[in-house]
Amino acid sequence: MKIDLVNVSKAYGQGDAQFWALKGATVSATEGDFISIVGPSGSGKSTMLHIFGCLDKPTEGEVRVDDQLISTFSDRQMSRIRRDHIGFVFQQYFLNASMTTLQNVLLPMQLAGVSDGKKKAAAALEIVGLGSKLRSYPSQLSGGEQQRCAIARALANSPSIVLADEPTGSLDTKTGKNVLDMLMTLNSEKNLGVVIVTHDEAVAAKAKNMIHVLDGRIS
Repeated sequence: MKIDLVNVSKAYGQGDAQFWALKGATVSATEGDFISIVGPSGSGKSTMLHIFGCLDKPTEGEVRVDDQLISTFSDRQMSRIRRDHIGFVFQQYFLNASMTTLQNVLLPMQLAGVSDGKKKAAAALEIVGLGSKLRSYPSQLSGGEQQRCAIARALANSPSIVLADEPTGSLDTKTGKNVLDMLMTLNSEKNLGVVIVTHDEAVAAKAKNMIHVLDGRIS
């Protein structure tokens, strides 16, 4: 799968209160890519990631998925793309405290009616090194393990691309490095496309391609 942003801009608010979070961005991501989007807080990098993930629509410009304009897609088609082809990882893990790691990874697939969900969830947890903790609860996991559980949830339905918004931001240096190394391994060994948003230049430098964003523009 390939996602293209073509001269994309995004505005919030109206009139005098209107704010352009992104201006004229043209960038692509596909399977096998490892792209970092780097910039200070408020630069527009998370807005770009949300548009990449079809979570938000641009005010101006075009977004294409496999050369098809998303503006022509129905809500159901958009949901299917997000479910089947894109995985999301955020700085906050968004794990349900009352569910085990297996249940947390399985839940999105259950809601989507995915077949063999339990098997896929267990396999994803094995990939991220949590195969022995299927029945553990989030409170029994370290911060790095919780983030790996969140990554397993993103991987469970075999997406083409994973979009990660500050995935190491709330982790200590060593744990953050381990999470980043894992994403790099999945990229190289599984041909997983990875787009990672970060304000950390050291993290961004690990990517094959680095995009700098400042004041809503690619610099």
